[in-house]
Amino acid sequence: MPLRVYNTLSGAKEEFRPLNPGKVGMYVCGVTVYDYCHIGHARANVVFDVIYRYLTYAGYDVNYVRNYTDVDDKIINRANERGIDSRELAEEFIRAFDEDMARLGMACPTHQPKATEYIPQIVAIVERLIDRGLAYEADGDVYFAVERFPDYLKLSKRSLEEMQAGARIAPGERKRNPMDFALWKGAKPGEPAWESPWGPGRPGWHIECSAMSMELLGESFDIHGGGKDLVFPHHENEIAQSEGASGKPFVRYWLHNGFVNINQEKMSKSLGNFFTIRDILKKYDPEVVRFFLLTAHYRSPIDFSDQNLEEARAGLTRFYEALQAAGEVLAALGEAQGSAQAGEIDGELRARIEGLEASFVEAMDDDFNTALAIGHFFDAVRAVNRLIAEGQIARDPLAAELLRTGREALVRLGGVLGLFSSEPAVWLEQQKGIALGGTGLTPERIEELIAERLEARKSRNFSRADAIRDELAQKGVILLDSKEGTSWKMK
Repeated sequence: MPLRVYNTLSGAKEEFRPLNPGKVGMYVCGVTVYDYCHIGHARANVVFDVIYRYLTYAGYDVNYVRNYTDVDDKIINRANERGIDSRELAEEFIRAFDEDMARLGMACPTHQPKATEYIPQIVAIVERLIDRGLAYEADGDVYFAVERFPDYLKLSKRSLEEMQAGARIAPGERKRNPMDFALWKGAKPGEPAWESPWGPGRPGWHIECSAMSMELLGESFDIHGGGKDLVFPHHENEIAQSEGASGKPFVRYWLHNGFVNINQEKMSKSLGNFFTIRDILKKYDPEVVRFFLLTAHYRSPIDFSDQNLEEARAGLTRFYEALQAAGEVLAALGEAQGSAQAGEIDGELRARIEGLEASFVEAMDDDFNTALAIGHFFDAVRAVNRLIAEGQIARDPLAAELLRTGREALVRLGGVLGLFSSEPAVWLEQQKGIALGGTGLTPERIEELIAERLEARKSRNFSRADAIRDELAQKGVILLDSKEGTSWKMK
């Protein structure tokens, strides 16, 4: 089945056919750098990071552009509040964004342009729009005339007449129509400004992305992405000004990720449920957060809560435990089974493991369905665990090879989602430490209690041994007894 993507422009899934065979141009709206990023930013960036990774895995040469908006009213206002230059503030939060994205395991885009680096291109587009009668200058400001672009609102499917009925022109604006939007803003005292044919000023928000994307990807390209909140007005205005200037279709496929809710409520600073990525990563491992964000289809809303994050941690732990167990079994085999005889392997186990890659591709080719892909990973892990538990590997070279195939496939395909990049033993130990936070326990104290329990059992003081097990279980520590001794894990 060929790759199919949901195109917001058509409102349907379509077969993905890039403009140039084997190559993909993809632009994703980045952040306005005036504050630390929140969990909604994390979702958008994880989603498009995975799309980038999957397209690369599928064999495409991907030119991935993700921008920084480093000049904007919010940046200027925040800088004035702090009494610093707006460029200084922007650079501070660009660094913070890069740090957050690195911790979440993002692949680096091909290009990461800043809006202020593209002022000449922005001015050139605005001049073309004025020449074509689609924009007008008004006392140093330049506005796009929406009524002169017949396809305006084709992305959001809104009615211009209905929107005009409730729109108003704000004080200080020089628009002819309340729906017209700013392409260039005349300079004001205390604001950064650049020279232009209309006097000193700065670009409007929407025109920045048109200039950067068309400069780096061409006047027409394949994929434009962002959150659903950007459909209107940002992406709608991008289409109008880009197609108005070039006379060509701007983007073939518009992809938008769903919102993040907090405990089933919309995230909002006024509700007190606003969490930055930095806040979250103080409590949860970055890969747990990434895994959580991929457990829902990217177009669906996802509910961020401690319970859902704990479930994600438990799920990711299952993968790492299986990878560790498989690695230990394979390492212990060494060369010992060279003369062993091949036995019968359960057909279902073989199918789940050998068919993992095909199942993964089928899921991802259906509009990047990471939730379904992860479901196939769980099926493969169950097969791997059963293969180990049945004890067939030590006497059957085909079973050992199947285990190796399953482990390698999980690591390789997990990498397409940005998962399973750590050494399992190291990651699992780290999680124990994180999960113990707030329990009053340390790994050292748990080992002391395990040793005390062992002595109690040797002296047949079973009530004390059971009390230790129960005490640890109440704090989420599960003891695992085996012939090799007692280990522990978090519930």
